[in-house]
Amino acid sequence: MTYPKVYIILLNYNNWADTIECLESVLRNDYPNYQVVVVDNNSSNNSIDYLKAWTEGKLDVWVNPNNPLRSLSFPPVSKPMPYVYYTREEVENGKNFDLEEKLKSDIPEGVTTKYPIVFIQSGNNLGFAGGNNIGIRYALAKDDFDSVILLNNDTVIKRDTISILVNARLEFGEQAIYGGRIYYYFAPEKIWYDGGKFNEWMGRTVHLNMGKLKTEVKNSQDIKEVNFITFCYVLIPKFILEKIGSLDESYFMYVEDLDYSYKVWKYGYKLYHVVNSEVWHKVSASSGKEDVSEFSAYWIMRNRVRFIISRLPYVKKASAIFFLIITRPFRFLFFYINEAKYIINAQIRGLIDGFRK
Repeated sequence: MTYPKVYIILLNYNNWADTIECLESVLRNDYPNYQVVVVDNNSSNNSIDYLKAWTEGKLDVWVNPNNPLRSLSFPPVSKPMPYVYYTREEVENGKNFDLEEKLKSDIPEGVTTKYPIVFIQSGNNLGFAGGNNIGIRYALAKDDFDSVILLNNDTVIKRDTISILVNARLEFGEQAIYGGRIYYYFAPEKIWYDGGKFNEWMGRTVHLNMGKLKTEVKNSQDIKEVNFITFCYVLIPKFILEKIGSLDESYFMYVEDLDYSYKVWKYGYKLYHVVNSEVWHKVSASSGKEDVSEFSAYWIMRNRVRFIISRLPYVKKASAIFFLIITRPFRFLFFYINEAKYIINAQIRGLIDGFRK
């Protein structure tokens, strides 16, 4: 059987410890033909030095022995692990990649990749879209792959997570993008994302089965069509990248996954949710949603408005804006009662800037 090469792209920003835990889980997955690319988004805490030290066997991260997910990333894989380091300019100007071939013979026993890790320094904080696009451009420059997988660095995966997702891609074809089921890391049986649904009339997305326990969900299909995939974990074939392009960097953070999903959907391609490809993500399980910061409140609102204005047809655009406006008083009252006035201010600024830009 032929196993097409996939690139697994992680984006790091001041979060090297989570990135290392994620890498420890990725480097023991059972798919036989993958290469890991870590893009550092110009971290201010010397993240890239910590990541290099980890590959050299000089540093490990502590995972609580009582953590039920500990076995996914522990014990540490063998070191040293060969790596190459590029700047963004080297990648974009067509760096000579010969060193990678020479390092392939240095892969330690027990590590399931046959390629060195690639570290790329962005030089600036380019946001989620811009940082991941560097990794995508690197893969396109190499032109030796079938698909890229974008994986949040604050996740861990099972041994068969990647192989199940790639097998779905091989079964259903290159004219689609693919996502998997995502659980809360701190409540490992509780679902955060189980496929996504986008309502054009309301201009909003929902995560299916969010907050439900795995045992509460009965699946009639292992693979099903959806119209929204979170880019916390997504497989994008090269075919789609060549037809749709890379992520829209004008979003900076948030909603870029909706924008890309929507373009794939409207181009007539498919979006598949692969239930058995499982990931655990470090989001808050107590509230049933991610914690809202002033930063996220601003960017989500700004980009939601921008998406509605730039992508939706006129009638649905008007409907989505109307829905957004009439629901704000109720949301603002909720935040006011919960002493989160900063979120109200951030959303108002995001709303205004979304219409301006």
